[in-house]
Amino acid sequence: MTFSAVIVAAGSGTRAGPGQAKQWRSLGGKPVLRWSVESFLAAGAAEIVVVTTEEGALVLQGALAGLRGWKFARGGATRALSVQAGLAALSDRPSDEPVLVHDAARPFLMRKTIDNLLSALVGKDGAIPALPVADTLKCVAPGAAMTTTSREHLWRAQTPQVFGRATLASAYEAWSGQAEPTDDAQVVEAAGGCVNIAPGDPLLMKLTYPEDFAMAERLAGSARITRIGQGFDAHRWGPGGSVWLCGVEIAHNETLVGHSDADAGLHALTDALLGAIGEGDIGDHFPPTDPQWKGAASDKFLIHAADLVRAKGGAIINVDVTLICERPKIKPHRAAMRNRLAEILSLPLDRVSVKATTTEQMGFTGRGEGLAAQAVVAVETPA
Repeated sequence: MTFSAVIVAAGSGTRAGPGQAKQWRSLGGKPVLRWSVESFLAAGAAEIVVVTTEEGALVLQGALAGLRGWKFARGGATRALSVQAGLAALSDRPSDEPVLVHDAARPFLMRKTIDNLLSALVGKDGAIPALPVADTLKCVAPGAAMTTTSREHLWRAQTPQVFGRATLASAYEAWSGQAEPTDDAQVVEAAGGCVNIAPGDPLLMKLTYPEDFAMAERLAGSARITRIGQGFDAHRWGPGGSVWLCGVEIAHNETLVGHSDADAGLHALTDALLGAIGEGDIGDHFPPTDPQWKGAASDKFLIHAADLVRAKGGAIINVDVTLICERPKIKPHRAAMRNRLAEILSLPLDRVSVKATTTEQMGFTGRGEGLAAQAVVAVETPA
């Protein structure tokens, strides 16, 4: 089921203590907002609208660097106005397509929660994730004695909350002039809509107070997993005057033969990234039978694989490439290769390794018939 998402990130977050608004603060090494955007991308959101302030727009690009599939909308003076601005900013998509509205202050959004919500929406006007109230509730009114409130039938609502796009938009139009709603389900309920409950997630906590950030830091590690991918490629030598290896052209008395530029280093690295996220191999994405890739620069393939990683909400941790050949000598060009890979993948240099070895004149590389490359990568993605 296709869906869109609106992430509300326009609040000032004064209760979180001094410093940046909470959506821009670092959590687990990246901005709080980025966690939610990555989760929606990994779940296959067709479009994401991030609603924030004019000041927030100045840091938004940096907070979401390397991620595609999102757009900016300027928020209003209230959350309700910000949600409506996000709905208005969505592309012209089907009116009944689900839209998930999420608060950026809930970073630990899992794919299972999104799937549960979309299932719970079927046949209803909306669905929310919620947890039953477990604690005993006390009512302490000024000047009155403490009383105990029954927790039976009480639920703690979370976000994202999902609705048909037109349903939510018309409900907000009907809400005009009333008090500020506390969530989107309240607006749809007031318009006569039927809202379903889907299983909530205890990890989907809302960051409100300074102590919440300390707890979230401890949880950040459990919300991500590390995947390992490996790749291998080999090409034979043929007539030529230079060879491309790891994105660097090296003068040589032969060249590697292939449908593209035959950069074995980039091909192996591309396969490693695709393997880490379960997206097949380079031939699935760039078939050698397709004439458009004849002589193509292999950095296009690597950029595509890196984009797929980011589209799943992932981040490349490090890459390690080994070139296996008797010639050309790799050491004089290794620094240039590392710099080029770091540039293509937007990685710090210390996360990029390029090595070379020989097979002691054994096998096809030892006989000088061809060159081989292998690569290993580590990728972090939502759990």
